[in-house]
Amino acid sequence: MRSENILKTFLSDDAGAVTVDFVILTAAICTLGAAIVLTVIGGARDVGDTTTSSLTTATIDPVGPL
Repeated sequence: MRSENILKTFLSDDAGAVTVDFVILTAAICTLGAAIVLTVIGGARDVGDTTTSSLTTATIDPVGPL
């Protein structure tokens, strides 16, 4: 009988529930941020490489006397 009361008390006690919610939400936000960074970094690197290639091979035509 005593173990049932202890179990009921344990299951009905909600102390610390806010902390658990905060930890779960923080972990979800960090995971989402990491996923976004890993998705965007490949495209940003490609844009940088393309820009470098374009600027390296670009030629400047002389304008002539001003």
